[in-house]
Amino acid sequence: MTGRIFDIQRFSIHDGPGIRTTVFLKGCPLACLWCQNPEGISPEPQLSYLPEKCIGCGECVKVCPRGALALNRTGKAVLARYYCQPCSRCASVCDAQALELVGRDVSVTEVLEVVLRDRDYYAASGGGITLSGGEPLFQPAFTGALLGAARSKGLHTCLETSGFAEWKELENLLGLVDLFLYDYKETDPQLHERFTGKANKPILENLRRLHERGAKILLRCPMIPEHNARQEHLDGIATLWRELPRLLGVELLPYHRLGRSKLRRFGLQDRMPESVKPPEPETVNGWVKYLAAKGVRVINPIRA
Repeated sequence: MTGRIFDIQRFSIHDGPGIRTTVFLKGCPLACLWCQNPEGISPEPQLSYLPEKCIGCGECVKVCPRGALALNRTGKAVLARYYCQPCSRCASVCDAQALELVGRDVSVTEVLEVVLRDRDYYAASGGGITLSGGEPLFQPAFTGALLGAARSKGLHTCLETSGFAEWKELENLLGLVDLFLYDYKETDPQLHERFTGKANKPILENLRRLHERGAKILLRCPMIPEHNARQEHLDGIATLWRELPRLLGVELLPYHRLGRSKLRRFGLQDRMPESVKPPEPETVNGWVKYLAAKGVRVINPIRA
């Protein structure tokens, strides 16, 4: 069984309990304005280019079969993405690593070999493996096979998901996932579709079904100024908390700009207004206190 990933991050401490290895799968049905991993949206391999790392050797120009690369007057490579069909030839000769093909096909065995290197750390910290993306449910067969293999080795498993999938895809994973890290992005249906490109109805339906089946769920809520960081959405989170009393907690994920820097690397459009900035600690504290006052178990600590 093989699947397509774009990264494996060892010693992760933000994607579930303990020390973990997070495997990032390629492909996602959503297109969130604030996406922090835009290289995970397309299921296809993508070429990353960082001009500031280019040393002007010209080797990439020589090997490109479609003439998508040329040297400009300053000696830097210029990439015409319109002509590029990512094939990795340019990246393979780029010693400066200015060019990189992101997205590779791997087997369950290959991934598990990397994951198991840190087994002692998982045992000591209560960690394990987390599948993220992209959206792991975009590759349901590979996701199930990888989770099953991890469970067979006694590893704790987390699935980070938007919940946008057919119910059967989630249902098939119920016995393989120890903890669902479930995104809740926007309460208002119309705004959810504007922000992510998809409706939130199936996401909420799947969340309720998981809850009914006794799944362990941590609700994760990205908070984006000028978008969903509104009292109405905070009230929606509180309402959902009361409706689903077995949720383990709510984690607020304040906006940061990491995803914006990635957009340039991949030649993708930045649709987020420049006015949107990461919230100040006191603003985040205000969100936490507001939800806590409504009885929500927020796992974020109060930030100094």
